[in-house]
Amino acid sequence: MAEIARAETERGELVLRRRASETAADVLELRVNGVFVMDTLETTSEIELAAQALALVDEPTAVLIGGLGLGFTLQRVLADVRVERAVVVEIEEPLIEWMRNGTVPHGPGILADARATVVNADIAMAIAEARSAYDLVLLDVDNGPGYLVHEGNEQVYQAEFLGRCHDLLSPGGVLVVWSANAAPDLLAAMREVFGAAEEQAHDVLLQDRPEEYFLYLARRS
Repeated sequence: MAEIARAETERGELVLRRRASETAADVLELRVNGVFVMDTLETTSEIELAAQALALVDEPTAVLIGGLGLGFTLQRVLADVRVERAVVVEIEEPLIEWMRNGTVPHGPGILADARATVVNADIAMAIAEARSAYDLVLLDVDNGPGYLVHEGNEQVYQAEFLGRCHDLLSPGGVLVVWSANAAPDLLAAMREVFGAAEEQAHDVLLQDRPEEYFLYLARRS
């Protein structure tokens, strides 16, 4: 395991590491405060976060993504020719810079798309200050309500914030929230706000261990 980049922010430590893989090219792994967040080998659920939402809306012209990560959700959004504008809100400036400057090798190619805008901000503030509607809101800002990296992100999974997301959506627009674990309270909060919501479990393989990640979907009527 080799360290590629490290940064300290007011929320703690970000570390980008490279590890060897028997089944693929070297894998990049992102950790925040020592907690595994994501890597470039198992990207299924990050891609499905976008794909599931895109499949539910006829004209997803404007998309808001909470959390840049290693760019796989944004990449899948931009692969859809119907998308005209994709705004990514990412609180950690070093991560944005690693994607832009090639520390994450595939980053510059993704961010070069003229439809993509990356905003360095807290997602709660960005949602509160947003003035235009979105057809999709995709949230992957932490590991989920049951496995938080930052305790302050607890609000992202609660009804008050989800209500703001609801109001930001165009009629028929879709909210999808990613979680590393099953989150029944999140599902209940989304049903409270939207009237109906769906839980999807997605099989993933994490360093040869079979696991499940979860997506929570709701549509504005």
